[in-house]
Amino acid sequence: MPRRVALPLLLVPAVALLASCGSDGSDTATDTGPSTGSSVRTVSCDYPSGGQAAKDVDPPSADAPAEGTVDVTLQTSAGDIPLTLDAAATPCAVNSFVSLADQGYFDDTQCHRLTTAGIFVLQCGDPTGSGAGGPGYSFPDELTGKETYPAGTVAMANAGPDTNGSQFFLVYDDTQLSPDYDVIGHLDPSGTAVVKEVAAGGTDDANGPGDGHPTTPVTIDSVTVS
Repeated sequence: MPRRVALPLLLVPAVALLASCGSDGSDTATDTGPSTGSSVRTVSCDYPSGGQAAKDVDPPSADAPAEGTVDVTLQTSAGDIPLTLDAAATPCAVNSFVSLADQGYFDDTQCHRLTTAGIFVLQCGDPTGSGAGGPGYSFPDELTGKETYPAGTVAMANAGPDTNGSQFFLVYDDTQLSPDYDVIGHLDPSGTAVVKEVAAGGTDDANGPGDGHPTTPVTIDSVTVS
């Protein structure tokens, strides 16, 4: 989980928790099938191994689709949270998220951190629930330097530059953060409403006032990718 300091989205430095994808600049076209003759642009991503995996998973394919969007639904104990992930903007991060979801990495995991003062996010994606768990690999940032974090943003958490992993955060109210966190997509309005309802229950203030575990526990039961 993020470091227990004013910068709420940082992870314990020993483990790369929040991550974003990077490209080595080489784009390739991958044929989607002879029946359509269409192709999907891909980029080559690097997912170096490091740290102990919180769950046993394989790293993603190095070839990541770099166009279009991916619809994802987090089935949680608080209600369904639909997301739209932007593969065109952050192909390596989205590729990793989808790979982890397909392998059941997020299943039966708790969203371990809620902030309700200054920044307004629910952080998830660590099977250990400690804020220090990751998938056993990391990946580079995919930042433009112009990232903003209005309500409805989905972004990767991290422990510093190029330390993305599995942890992500859901922004339920407009939040001012430096442009250091990959924006991988957005929640739909119903998903934002679910997170707002969780936030209304407050936190246990384990990390300080307005920062801790949500008083209303949130468990990701499963993740559907369509």
